[in-house]
Amino acid sequence: MSTRITRREFAQFATLAAFTLPSPAQQANPNGLPTRALGRTGEQVSILALGGAHIGRVGQTDRKESTRIMHAAIDGGIRFFDNAWDYQDGWAEEMMGMGLEGGWRNKIFLMSKNCERTYEGSRKCLEDSLRRLKTDRLDLWQFHEMNYDNDPDWVFDQGGIKYAMEAVKAGKVRHLGFTGHKDPQIHLKMLGKPYQWVTAQMPVNVMDAFYRSFQNEVVPECLKRNVSVIGMKSLGGGPLQARIPSQTNISAEECVRFALSLPVTTLCRGYMSMEQLQQDLRIARDFQPLTAAAKTAILAKAKPEAGDGRHELFKSTQVFDGAPHRKQHEFAL
Repeated sequence: MSTRITRREFAQFATLAAFTLPSPAQQANPNGLPTRALGRTGEQVSILALGGAHIGRVGQTDRKESTRIMHAAIDGGIRFFDNAWDYQDGWAEEMMGMGLEGGWRNKIFLMSKNCERTYEGSRKCLEDSLRRLKTDRLDLWQFHEMNYDNDPDWVFDQGGIKYAMEAVKAGKVRHLGFTGHKDPQIHLKMLGKPYQWVTAQMPVNVMDAFYRSFQNEVVPECLKRNVSVIGMKSLGGGPLQARIPSQTNISAEECVRFALSLPVTTLCRGYMSMEQLQQDLRIARDFQPLTAAAKTAILAKAKPEAGDGRHELFKSTQVFDGAPHRKQHEFAL
C-alpha cells in the first residue's frame, strides 16, 4: 500500500490543522517556563507537567535519582506535578512526597487522582494520597480513568462526587477534574454531568487526530465550557516511544511541539532520566506554537499509520487500564 500523500489529502490535513489546533494563549515567564490559564480559576500553570508514574518507576530503582529529577524539574520551571493513588500501588505518591519535603511542595501545583467511585472509597483515596504526598491539600484531584461507559454514572450515583465536593469545601482539595484514555464519548458524558469541572485529562498526540479523536471531539467542548485540557500520551502510545517499528519518521520533539501547539493548559510528560527532562525543558523554554504549515506536515506524516489505531491501543484494548478499575468492573486483572 502506498503511503504517499496526495495534494487533496495534504489540503485536507491543512484544513484539519486549522480547525482543530488553534494556538493556545500563554504568558512568558522570564524565571521559568511559559504558563497558561487553568480554566476559570485565575491561576497560571507551567505548560509542562511532571508525570508521577514515571518518576515513581525511577524511584523504585534509584530514589536519589528520582528526587534529583523532581528538583531539577522545579528549578527548570515545571510547576505542575502529576500523580495518582494507584501508581505503583501507592509508591509513586510516597516517592514524590519524600522528594517534596523541605519546602519543595509549596513551589508546585500538585495533582493526584481518585481511583474510586463511592463516597467511602473516595474518602480513603484522598486520605491515602495526602498521607503519602506529605501534604494537607491537593491543588487538583481528578476522578481517574473514566474508561467505561458507566463510570460517569457511578461517580454521581455512588457518592464519589459528593465526597469530592465536601473535600473542596473542607480545603483538602482546591479543584476537581477527571481523566480517561478510552473513548471521547465518555469524556463528553462526563462533561455533561451536573458539575462544573476545572480540568479534563486526555490523550493528545499526532495519531489522535485520526482515530477516536479527543482533540477533535472533546477539546472543542472543553473550550466552550472553560474546562482546562491536560494533555497526556503525547508520543502516540507506541512507535514514537521506540517500542514498535514505525514508518512515520516523526521525531519525539515534533510530537511534543505538536501537542503543546494544541489548546492544552499543560502537557503531562513522564521522565525516566535527567536527559529526557532537559530535552523537554529546552523545547518548552520560549515555546511558540507550530505554524499551520508545520502542523499540516506532521499530520501528513502521521496519517498512513494513524487511522486504524494500531499505536493507540489504550483506546481499543484493556492493556493500559489500571487494576483498580478492572476490579471495579469485575474484569480479569
